[in-house]
Amino acid sequence: MGISERKERQRAELREHILRVAREMVVKEGFGALSMRKLADAVEYAPATLYLHFENREAIARELCIRGFEEFLAKLEPAAVEPEPLARLKVMSAAYVAFGLEHPETYRLIFMEDPKLSTALFQGQRDGAGARSFGLLASVFEDLKSAGRLATEAQPAKLAEMLWAGLHGIVSLKLTCAAFTETTAEMLRDTLLETLVHGLPGLKPARGARAR
Repeated sequence: MGISERKERQRAELREHILRVAREMVVKEGFGALSMRKLADAVEYAPATLYLHFENREAIARELCIRGFEEFLAKLEPAAVEPEPLARLKVMSAAYVAFGLEHPETYRLIFMEDPKLSTALFQGQRDGAGARSFGLLASVFEDLKSAGRLATEAQPAKLAEMLWAGLHGIVSLKLTCAAFTETTAEMLRDTLLETLVHGLPGLKPARGARAR
């Protein structure tokens, strides 16, 4: 290995070390605790060294979120190969909830720490992992509509957003409020899907309502 290759490898290793320490800091204390000086102290390098690898604190936070979304997408993609749309909806929803509960630190990092950063990654990276993850959910409703199984006025993107909101709510509830223990996340997930697909069980018209 030549000198230039060795230096490049050392540079890459230091960059990864910086990101690893930054992630540990954010997981423990939140994005608000992340600063270049504090991070430099933690990795035992001068702040100027960090700036050789990252432009600023925001660049580090952005990289952490990008990697988190890539992990999330990697969990959803295997479930997205299911050809039947409703079956795919079920396995993808299961994958979503499982990721949040199995990797709570990463889930908090990408969805619950810095809303502005998460939003920027969705809006600014149409081909990024976050947008692609949403696209996988939206494709389920698009396939249902193409097959004539949804009303012509149905909007797949809105339906996907509603499902995403419901799944996010389940994961967030389990991560932030341990008092809600009577119903498991899996039961909540299945009830959410059942209600989405079939409506409220046994719902009857209000008294005095006219039949349409």
